[in-house]
Amino acid sequence: MKPIKITDTTLRDAHQSLWATRMRTEDMLPILTELDEAGYFSLEVWGGATFDVCLRFLGEDPWERLRQIKSRVKKTPLQMLLRAQSLVGYQHYPDDVVREFVTLSVKNGIDIIRIFDSLNDVRNMVVPMEAAKKAGAHVQASVVYTISPVHTTKHYLETATALAELGADSLCIKDMAGLLTPIKAYELISLLKKELGIMIHLHSHYIGGMAVGTYLKAAEAGADIIDTASVPLAFGASQPPVETVVRAFQETEFDTGLSLRKLFHIAKYFEALRKNRGFERGITRISDMRVFEHQVPGGMISNLVSQLEEQGALERIHDVLEEIPKVRAELGYPPLVTPTSQIVGTQAVLNVLTGARYKLVPGEVKGYVRGLYGRPPAPINAEIQKKIIGDEEPLSVRPADKLEPGMAKAKQDTLELALSPEDVVSYALFPQIAKKFFEERKSGAVSREERKEVKGTKGERPSLLSKEDSKLNLQEIKELIQIIDETDISELNLESDGVKIAIRKGPSAIMSVPVTAARQEGNPTSVTVEVPAQNSAEPAAKAAEPIISANTETITSPMVGTFYSSQSPEAAPFVKVGQHIEAGQPVCIVEAMKLMNEIESEIEGKVIQILVENGQPVEYGQPLFVIEK
Repeated sequence: MKPIKITDTTLRDAHQSLWATRMRTEDMLPILTELDEAGYFSLEVWGGATFDVCLRFLGEDPWERLRQIKSRVKKTPLQMLLRAQSLVGYQHYPDDVVREFVTLSVKNGIDIIRIFDSLNDVRNMVVPMEAAKKAGAHVQASVVYTISPVHTTKHYLETATALAELGADSLCIKDMAGLLTPIKAYELISLLKKELGIMIHLHSHYIGGMAVGTYLKAAEAGADIIDTASVPLAFGASQPPVETVVRAFQETEFDTGLSLRKLFHIAKYFEALRKNRGFERGITRISDMRVFEHQVPGGMISNLVSQLEEQGALERIHDVLEEIPKVRAELGYPPLVTPTSQIVGTQAVLNVLTGARYKLVPGEVKGYVRGLYGRPPAPINAEIQKKIIGDEEPLSVRPADKLEPGMAKAKQDTLELALSPEDVVSYALFPQIAKKFFEERKSGAVSREERKEVKGTKGERPSLLSKEDSKLNLQEIKELIQIIDETDISELNLESDGVKIAIRKGPSAIMSVPVTAARQEGNPTSVTVEVPAQNSAEPAAKAAEPIISANTETITSPMVGTFYSSQSPEAAPFVKVGQHIEAGQPVCIVEAMKLMNEIESEIEGKVIQILVENGQPVEYGQPLFVIEK
């Protein structure tokens, strides 16, 4: 009898795929003991997008999250996902940053590190694998599975053989788009078992509906471990539900030995959390099943949806899904997994939104074409390559060989802000985001997204009415007023204890409105609270008016995002007022869709106005610079 083992992905990949990685540490802590007692092979709790989402959106320290989880999980190994030389970011990092990150990850609680390279370029996996071995972690090297003219069984065997020779403790087949069919899984795993005899871990997504069948055939072929999620965070773009998989293997030689009763008790917790947070269940739509055509992974689709919503262009999703396979083929068939999924996906979005293919090319796309991410699986289309980097020769060596060490500079840059070695590494990975997080932490400010979400106690949504039920709860109202005042929201409508409440900007002062006398059973009362248009003590600074004349032109933002005047907090700005610029010269960065998009001027002339501040949110079409021709 050979029971199949299971890794639970609920606390990492599942909510990354379905909830845009928005599960908070406080959401995780109450259920950790039960997850620890369930009998899983490992719990995937860290890495991937969780790191930068903690810093960027949730106002949390990802290292502290890991430490808190480790303090409560005593039996089950903790697992993370590492993007090889890209770690948990979207670019390659110097070797010293890679080694320090891996060392601290293990020190803070990680036992198993799943390492993959988005291009299956084994050169990019050497240093992180060596670092993980040295730190004492179980090294799980991954083969990224996709379908293309160059991704053959021979390619997968060669890649897996190279990884085994590098000392991998186990091998993961990473099927991020749910493209691996049951028959192909049996064929591939049987071959790897026969040739390498190594422990095989299969990771798949449910998106096209094949994953459960694929897991059954994988077990027959000799797979040792599979990935699943608790049912409230399963299906759709996530993993198959553990409950279904456990039942499917019961009364067979592969019986997992996990208790369905315990698993459903865990599921009850996550279902309550899902409802409380207002998240949808994972479902498989017809458009999702088109993965068999466009091969876009589930997590990437959810990101595309949020990106297009942010750009106010969600109706263009089908155009983008048509464009992605074209871009992917032109860029040499990279597997669509982070960071190449962001590279291909964002370029496809920009091609569709600008109406001109490759008119706007993010810095990461240029870096990919230059070879800064590794060797593409197939040659890049020569015409597209020339359009993006001209006659420049792409790198032929391992990309990190061209990178200067990064830790010394990160330490110097964070002397006044970093409280620990972990802080220094966070800055080395995400300088702009980490610096903002450190400054907010120092000042006691709460991150933007945390402020925008109304939180209750013990999982309950707070009432906006006081205990006496006679006046609005002014503390909650003031928090909502702050949200309105700091955003473009002009009116917020909600209902609390049967009373409909509208909070909107207006000329009058804040009012405490009695409601009890006016309430009629079965007839909810409508209450309006007017908020002064400027609630803060000092009026907000007005955006500068662009100087318009026959001899001036403006450079506008091609997308919704965040404006940065330089490459990093310590770097000099791209341009200054009074500077002469050439057409094609970079003038700023607009961070959007997980990429730092370098904006180039289409105009030659003198910069006479810079209209936005560093770190300021910008809208599509918003003027950024005025250029005198």
